[in-house]
Amino acid sequence: MDSPEGPWASTATPSSRPASHKSARSSRSARSQTTSRTTEATPLLSRDDLNGHDEEHDEQEHATATTSLLRSLTGGSKEDGNTPFWKKRWPSILALLVLCIAVVFIMLGFLATEGIEEYAMQAAEFKPTKLALDSLTTEGAKVQVEGDFTMDASKVNKQSVRNLGRFGTWIAREVETGPTEVDVYLPEHDNALIGKALVPGIKVNIRNGHTTHIAFFANLQPGPLDSIRNIVNDWIDGRMGQIRLKGKADVPLKSGLIHLGKQTIEQSLVFKGHDLPTLPRYNITKLNLREAQEGHKGMGADASIVVTNDFPLRFDVPPVAVDVLVDGCTQADHITIGTAESQKLEIKPKTNLEVNVTGRVEKLPDSLTQVCPDSAKSPLDALLGDYMQGQDATIYVKCCKFPDPSTPKWAGDLLKDITVKVPFAGRDMGNLIKNFTMANVHFSLPDPFADEDSPDASPKISAIVKVNIGLPREMNFPLDVDRVNADADIYYEGKILGKLDLKKWQHANSTRIDAKGNEDSTLLVESDIKNAPIKIVDDDLFSKVVQALIFGSRPIMMDIEAKVGVKVNTPLGELAVKDIPAQGVVPVKPIGSHKGNTDVSTFAPKIGNLSIVETSPTSITLQAHANITNPTNYSATVPYFNINVLVNETVLGQAIAKDVYVHPGNNTNILVTVVWDPSTHSGGAGKAIGRELVSQYISGYNTSLTLQTHNKTIPSQPSLGAVLANFPITLPAPSLSTPKNPGDGDDDDDPDKGSGRKRTHFIRDATMHIISSTALFTLASPFSSTTLYITSLNATAYHDGHQSGKILYDLPIAVPPGLTETPRLPVDWSLGSIGYDAIRKALGGTLTLSAYAEVGIRIGRWREHVWYQGGSIGAHVRL
Repeated sequence: MDSPEGPWASTATPSSRPASHKSARSSRSARSQTTSRTTEATPLLSRDDLNGHDEEHDEQEHATATTSLLRSLTGGSKEDGNTPFWKKRWPSILALLVLCIAVVFIMLGFLATEGIEEYAMQAAEFKPTKLALDSLTTEGAKVQVEGDFTMDASKVNKQSVRNLGRFGTWIAREVETGPTEVDVYLPEHDNALIGKALVPGIKVNIRNGHTTHIAFFANLQPGPLDSIRNIVNDWIDGRMGQIRLKGKADVPLKSGLIHLGKQTIEQSLVFKGHDLPTLPRYNITKLNLREAQEGHKGMGADASIVVTNDFPLRFDVPPVAVDVLVDGCTQADHITIGTAESQKLEIKPKTNLEVNVTGRVEKLPDSLTQVCPDSAKSPLDALLGDYMQGQDATIYVKCCKFPDPSTPKWAGDLLKDITVKVPFAGRDMGNLIKNFTMANVHFSLPDPFADEDSPDASPKISAIVKVNIGLPREMNFPLDVDRVNADADIYYEGKILGKLDLKKWQHANSTRIDAKGNEDSTLLVESDIKNAPIKIVDDDLFSKVVQALIFGSRPIMMDIEAKVGVKVNTPLGELAVKDIPAQGVVPVKPIGSHKGNTDVSTFAPKIGNLSIVETSPTSITLQAHANITNPTNYSATVPYFNINVLVNETVLGQAIAKDVYVHPGNNTNILVTVVWDPSTHSGGAGKAIGRELVSQYISGYNTSLTLQTHNKTIPSQPSLGAVLANFPITLPAPSLSTPKNPGDGDDDDDPDKGSGRKRTHFIRDATMHIISSTALFTLASPFSSTTLYITSLNATAYHDGHQSGKILYDLPIAVPPGLTETPRLPVDWSLGSIGYDAIRKALGGTLTLSAYAEVGIRIGRWREHVWYQGGSIGAHVRL
């Protein structure tokens, strides 16, 4: 039976075997015994029984011998009635001794094998119910451990080990360990010693299903502090993919009175993935930013933090002081900004902990506010930017100082210089700007002739900006804003139009509005901005805005989404807080009337004094003088201006102006260069359209050209050129005449009666010689300094629609500036035709003819084949 007594009060279990009863036959056999109880000295077969079975002599002799032998073995002869008791019981003692020795050998055999280790490792289960730090000692800490120890054989995998283990532990019942020193190592870190635990002797019931409640105090001693700090830093920095702990101890064991010697026990635990220990979760429930208390400079902070505790730990933490750091320009460069302190903390098992922390910042270091290399932000900008955008900012807590002098020195040495990265939950500042308005708004079109990258090359806005900033409840210190800037997106009809560039700090003033009722305090900031440039990002949308501003009569509404920056005077000095989100709706007034006319048609130039300055196989470069009207109030020097020349929406050339001074109103005699190159701009289709235009032009038809801007019209403002392309200008082609000023009238270009086109001036006179079958023409060149060559001629003359004759001529004819008389050209008369008869009848007089010709022309290196149709040509007829 199990004894209920012992160091850990194991409970005995009653036997389940049924109780024994006396035999009925034995109670009736009074002949073989003098009492009703048979002792161990009683022979198994009595002499009376033997004598009663057989009376024969040999049987009597046998019975007598048997009885004598039994008596000699049991010591039950009458002569030995005074023999000692142990001699009478020695057979039972011998049997019991043999049984005990067998049991001990079985236990030792079981314990000496690997089976007991396997069984113990798998079946043993310890559930801690209390882990408490009793006290700190000069060498470590004294901890109290309580828990329940149970052997559960069902957890053993192998049946043979399970069965043998249950049998062996049932026999052994209890195991007691002696005082033990447990060493804990990190094998993957040069087998670094983490610490030691001095554990007292423990006695437990090891039978299957039995639970033993144990309680003891253990002394913990840390290992080498430098090694521990290095390992902790590796874990904090995330450089440990897994943690492998190895515990080793020489444990003295005994079971009852049997000493089993010392058993060397080694066990490893591996933590990886989600099993790796992490910093506890926390929540900042209260934060108050204030001026520093009397006797201190700068600012103070009070915070309440609730830390989640899921562990059965109980201990007290002495007062702690730490340094607070933030990222510098690089994450490896930390900047100390202040200190924080906590009072004594009492940690209870599985109970959330509320920590009250007091912080102090006396002065911001220069490295925190200086702009980082290769960046536009300082470390403070980055920290506040992440926080106000709702992203997790990062602060670092550098351990540790213990103000309480009773705290052991080893605690400070162990935690010295350990830095913990602490994510600081950001706060979405989307509602920080309560109101964003712009008063006295004036929207100005850009100077179309501004230099590239000049602020004047963008549209501009002037206004009084008013920003009402909501102050968080945590901010309880004086503020004064004296500078503002902004990076704003401007929207029109729900689409982004452009970006407002207010990167330069603007003067501002602020007024604090105290809280009323449930509303928080606000700070009203006002700033007067002048001519802030806007970068256009949607040219089509800008075109709509330009039309509305130029031709409209009512204000247009624009939405503003901005990131506002403010420079604030605080108890820490001047701080720049950037990228505060803001929204607002701004009405924009249309452009008022100028001294000139805002009608775009007033830009239409008048052209004169054409001259050819350069040619190529595909192009002609011409110069002309132009008169234009500037309807705006802008005056500028135009370094470069380029505009397309189109016919039927096909680009045939470009007009270019350089180094031109333009002032409001009329501008005369502006030198313009025109590059005529249809094939380069529009390929084969352009070449065909260009040929047709030249043919109509020299034939005196009413032709027109379209001038249209493009994205390279003003290099400094591509979007403006693209927008103005929506306002093309169509004007008549300059008349084909001798050179004259662009302002002169076109009285020589009176239309022919009923022809629908101007009378040509290219052929000024013609003379027909009937006998020699030749013709002589007087030609007028439209150029002032360039010679035109006719390289081939295939012409037919008509009178009243009837053919009179043909001219085929392949020799070049030079047409210099002014009037030129051609050589006599051979004529193939249409003999017998009505047209020829009309010429004969006009002999000695004049006759009105018309002509159609296919003409090859050359100007410098440029060649072209055109058609020419002339009407009302006055021809003299000679013999």
